[in-house]
Amino acid sequence: MSDAQAPSPGAKVLVIDDSNTIRRSAEIFLKQGGFTVLLAEDGFDALAKLGDFKPDLVFCDILMPRLDGYQACAIIKRNPEFANVPVIMLSSKDGLFDKARGRMVGSQDYLTKPFTKDQLLQAVRQHLS
Repeated sequence: MSDAQAPSPGAKVLVIDDSNTIRRSAEIFLKQGGFTVLLAEDGFDALAKLGDFKPDLVFCDILMPRLDGYQACAIIKRNPEFANVPVIMLSSKDGLFDKARGRMVGSQDYLTKPFTKDQLLQAVRQHLS
């Protein structure tokens, strides 16, 4: 990939996951990739932070308490300010149903956990280039 296609350094990425391990791994990988990272432990936490942080891309776990990933993605996508922000669903299952349901609520992609640093950064580059 040429530099012209690379996302701008410091692009802001929001990671929504109820697993502390996944959040921390994603944060480390993304910061190593030069991105600004904000973490949220569930959909409500994410929605509270969304307006101030204004992410360029969102990673969203599917299975979370209170507000699941599908609901969080749908709410983000219904907000005109964030309708064009790519949302990538995270799941420990690699299921066709989950991928299809994610697309129905507006997600752009799907990443299976556990992910590698390369997979995570590749997804960011793909959706922010």
